[in-house]
Amino acid sequence: MYAVIKTGGKQYRVQAGDLLVVEKLEGEPGAAVAFGEVLMLGEGEAVTVGAPTVDGAVVSGTLIETRKGEKVKIFKKIRRQGYRRTRGHRQLETVVRVTSVAGGGKEAKWEGSIDLTPKVILDARARGLGDAAVPFSVPAAVEATPVVKKASKASPKVEAAVVEHADPVAEAPKKKAAPKKAAAKTEEGEA
Repeated sequence: MYAVIKTGGKQYRVQAGDLLVVEKLEGEPGAAVAFGEVLMLGEGEAVTVGAPTVDGAVVSGTLIETRKGEKVKIFKKIRRQGYRRTRGHRQLETVVRVTSVAGGGKEAKWEGSIDLTPKVILDARARGLGDAAVPFSVPAAVEATPVVKKASKASPKVEAAVVEHADPVAEAPKKKAAPKKAAAKTEEGEA
């Protein structure tokens, strides 16, 4: 069983179990989402077309994440005038897992489990970086202590000193300095 739904000014053909990327929807990851604007229902050869929507038909899903989409570059140029401008835009989008399609007395449910892992972590796993590449993770053995240095009376400057806990390591041997007498003789010989 499939349905054609309308959301964000666009139409999508969905089935139970589909992963759908739509315009931004409100809600936290794991929230239930229901699309009430079902334009068409179909199962095999039987098709129900709404006028404009099918009465009583609902497509349900679970919100997985809200993220920024691919960057679109906007480039303007006027020839022979020295005018060129480049800008970029990333549209907010929501990823939804369709869990059920219901309407016309029938219902198709998806029996799989919903994984709320965001795309950033999935991409890191695909590159072989594992879960260690999760953004904003801080190692447990590092402490940051703020240090205030006064640059002037009006505006103090705040810096962070990072202190790592590690075992002491033997110091490297010191290099011997060049003898001063040899340096003095070369200066006298040149003069």
